[in-house]
Amino acid sequence: MKTAFSTLGCPGWSWDEIFATAKDLGLDGIEVRGVENEMFAPAIRVFGRDRIDATRTRLGNLANLKTLDLSGNQIADLGGLEKAGMSIPMLTSGACLGFTGDYEHYVDEAKAYIDLAKTLSCPYVRVIVTPDAAPAEQEDIDQVKTLYMQLCAYAKGSGVSVLIETSGKLADSAAMRAFMQDVDPAAGGVLWDLHHPYRFFGETPAQTYNNIGPWVRYMHVKDSVMQNGKLQYRMMGYGDVPVFDALKLLDENGYTGFVSLEWLKRWCPDLQEPGIVFAHFASYMNYLKNQLK
Repeated sequence: MKTAFSTLGCPGWSWDEIFATAKDLGLDGIEVRGVENEMFAPAIRVFGRDRIDATRTRLGNLANLKTLDLSGNQIADLGGLEKAGMSIPMLTSGACLGFTGDYEHYVDEAKAYIDLAKTLSCPYVRVIVTPDAAPAEQEDIDQVKTLYMQLCAYAKGSGVSVLIETSGKLADSAAMRAFMQDVDPAAGGVLWDLHHPYRFFGETPAQTYNNIGPWVRYMHVKDSVMQNGKLQYRMMGYGDVPVFDALKLLDENGYTGFVSLEWLKRWCPDLQEPGIVFAHFASYMNYLKNQLK
């Protein structure tokens, strides 16, 4: 089981700061959800045409890299350089497929992310129903399915899978199970955000996994409590989200993918600072993984 953090948790950090922290903490990857003031991953400077080769080399997880540039042309061998042994396991798009009406730009965004992910040999791109994690009546799940299937078809054969997150109405794992029935497993899958089914639908990890286990490709974790009817985010282990139970389920079922901390600092600036939170996450995950042995 591998560990990463989402860059959503460090909105003020440069790529160099993000990279150095993940490397120093011994993490396996960096999930990209914005760097500094740029939220659109294809426009982030280190992924630009003139810098992407150096970025890939610096990460150093070159075993599965396709040596292509952004135009699909062969590039020089990148071996023999200093490597960190990390990867970018997911590009987390903001593509919301559940809005009625003007959704074309979200589809275009997701396709741009798929194209970048292919160049980076990043296996996953995330899409969501709406920006709000909690379910909302106005979500059009039929539209989500139509657009999601289009994106899976676009990604097929690229080495990239489009992951739909357990959020909104699809945080109900029974609804997600029905949603995924006819999705091509080579091009699609589920991002299990542990927090949402637990917090919004009262599901235990076992209930969620029993419904969506075959499609889980990636996991988001965060912790929280409810105080006076309001959601309060906490560092890992200081809330009541059953993280260990979920990890135990994944381990027992042979999961070897990523568990990524999604600390919502960009949206909630009053949350604890990322340097503290990321270090605690790395330590806490090492502790939990030792408990699984």
